Amino acid sequence: MVKSLYLCIVMAKVPVIEQCSVSDKRNGHIMIEGLETYLQRNANLVFPHRHNFYHFVLFTAGAGNHSIDFERFEVEPWQIYFMSPGQIHIWDFEGEMKGYVVNFHKDLFKNTLIRTDYLSSLSFFSGLVRDGVFVVEEQDRELVREILERLHDNRQGIDYVTSSLFYLFNLLNLRRTPSFTAESNSYNHTLLRNFLNLIEANFKTMRLPRAYAALLYITPNHLNALCKELLGQSAGELIRDRVILEAKRLLIIKDYSVAEIAYELNFNDNSYFTKFFKKVVGVTPEEFRRHQ
Repeated sequence: MVKSLYLCIVMAKVPVIEQCSVSDKRNGHIMIEGLETYLQRNANLVFPHRHNFYHFVLFTAGAGNHSIDFERFEVEPWQIYFMSPGQIHIWDFEGEMKGYVVNFHKDLFKNTLIRTDYLSSLSFFSGLVRDGVFVVEEQDRELVREILERLHDNRQGIDYVTSSLFYLFNLLNLRRTPSFTAESNSYNHTLLRNFLNLIEANFKTMRLPRAYAALLYITPNHLNALCKELLGQSAGELIRDRVILEAKRLLIIKDYSVAEIAYELNFNDNSYFTKFFKKVVGVTPEEFRRHQ
């Protein structure tokens, strides 16, 4: 089914490993495969790695665990997980694994949807790991299986594939209760989504909530109250946690020195980065690396 799926070692400042091709004969932007076959072909992919495409897996049978951005989850039947490009992933599966794997390029929906931010508007592609792993509700399971089985069948054109994924994503998104919702105030929901997007784009160089508040045309107090109400964390904590996450991602790459990571994350010196990391994580960067 898949014409080309290979691993490439990514050097320079791009961490770990990326699976560089997601193509099948229908379109160079998507790959749909049975989980059992996928794992057989990627039997050596048991170390932390990241993807340069969107990725989701539905488990219909099997056990073990998997981690996304250092948060660990036990596998259970009908669990589904979603990953955005750049997230760190590792698995340790047990027994006979059944299910479906879908990898698709960020431009898959480019020519079919007017909204360019469609994927980031979905709760499970928000970048918050807690929203990306959940169990499909029993009432939806047969429909979800049917959609993925038809896609796996590989006899449908790309228009059918994109429309089916669009339907599947909307179905699952409607069933979800994300970490923050638009129920109380859609304006605040939009503000928070924009804040999270700004953090993702600027966390290496912008560390102060007031700088983000200025970009959002609100006061720092408003931004802080918004974050605490909808996510239970202050704006500063959300920025800090994103910096720490990137530090952890880089620390699992043995070729990076702690000094290089500090420089990459725009810290003035190695000692300041070490103090910052230990205060938040509880161990030094070197200790964290030794236990990975």
